[in-house]
Formats: sequence, C-alpha cells, structure tokens
Amino acid sequence: MLAPFIWMLVTSIKPPAEIFSAEIALWPKQFYGVENYRFAMEKAPLLRFALNGVILCAGILVVQLLVAIPCAYALAKLDFPGRNLLFVLVLLGLCIPVQVPAMPLYIGLAQLGLLNTYFSMMVPFFLSVFAIFLFRQFFRSFPDDIINAARLDGMSEFEIVWRIVTPSAWPAIAAFAVFSTVAHWNDLYWPLIVISDAKLAPPPLGMMFFADAETGSNYGALTAAATILTAPLVLAFLIARRRFIDGITMTGVK
Repeated sequence: MLAPFIWMLVTSIKPPAEIFSAEIALWPKQFYGVENYRFAMEKAPLLRFALNGVILCAGILVVQLLVAIPCAYALAKLDFPGRNLLFVLVLLGLCIPVQVPAMPLYIGLAQLGLLNTYFSMMVPFFLSVFAIFLFRQFFRSFPDDIINAARLDGMSEFEIVWRIVTPSAWPAIAAFAVFSTVAHWNDLYWPLIVISDAKLAPPPLGMMFFADAETGSNYGALTAAATILTAPLVLAFLIARRRFIDGITMTGVK
C-alpha cells in the first residue's frame, strides 16, 4: 500500500537520467529534489491548487454534515409512517453515480451563471446518501433512554440532535470526513466540466494544467507536484486515523 507513495517520493528527487534508467534504486545517486520541486512550484500555482482543494472539501463536508445528521437521526430514532420505505430509497440513491445528473446540473448552473465558481463544484455533493446511511447505522446504537430523558426535560428534537446525539458521533463523523475529503480532493470528472479558470482548479485539475506538453515528460517535476498536492491529504488522514478506525468499527456509545 505504501509502495506508490514511496516511489513517488523517490522519483521526485531523482534526475531525469536516473528516472529512465533500467537500474532500480530507491535512493538517487545524484540528489535532484531541489531542482524538481523548484521547477514544479515555478511552473504552476500548486499551493493555490491545494488551497482550492481545502476550500472545496471543507465546504462540501460542512453542508453534508448539516444535511445528513438530522436525516440520519430521523431515520434511526423517529417513528413515522413510511420510515422503512424512505430508508430503502436512500439506499437506492447509493446506486446513482454523479454522471447521471451531470447534464441537467450543468445546464442549470449555466443558466444561473454559476459556472466557474466554488459553488458549482460543490453543489452536486451537498446531499450525501452514504453519510445518511453511515450516521443512521451509528445512531441506532444510541440509547433511547437518554433521548427520552431529554424530551422529558423539554428539549426539542433539534436540540437533541446537535447537543446530545451528535457529540457522541465524532468517530463516525471523522470516518465520513476521511471518505468525503479523499473523494472530493481526487475528483476530476465534475471540476473538469464546470471549471475552465486555472485559478479555481482543485488538485487533480491543477495537475492537468501542469502536465502540459512542456512538462509532460519531466517525471521528476510531475512527481514533485503530485507529492505537494498529496501531502495535505496524507496529513489529514494521519491526524484522523484513530477516529476513522473507531467510526468504521462502529464501537457504539461509551
């Protein structure tokens, strides 16, 4: 699993002659990292691409949580007619890829004049069916006695969701945050459709702008740029890995 990352790092500090050499070596004979990283930073605004990725992922994640958590709580803890049918429809939503509504979404954004904006990259992903499913499964293990006691104390369902249930769901939130961030940080399909301004390009689209005819054969610079754009994602996962594992294993409420 670590081999691609190791190979990317090693290639980013090798001179061109050693990259295309038939001899396989993890450490270069001539350290060429300064030249590769300098060329990558001068050729394209990589830090701007990374910042765009942070804005995009953070904006999508915040709205996804604001929408998915109340929906999941309602499906897990509220008794209303058609709840099971609604949950089945939610599961069916997992089968619909983003390519299916891409055309009507693009036409709508174009008519509203919202292409080439952060909002145009975010809006198709504000509703996450997977988040609703994940949080619903987590909330089912939350004790009903605590919720009933909060109702007796006069708390509204809205207060119960955000003040009592959500704080216990941090493992599930961290797990979903990793999934969401990785998916949208690496997404190329939708930004490629709605973005033409390089200043708004997220990391994958930025790499396309970087890997033009001039740098297409400069694999040292390409892997250096890939390392710069991958580093924030790796750091985010390392920071959240403990919560991520807790959320996936669904250990329940302590």
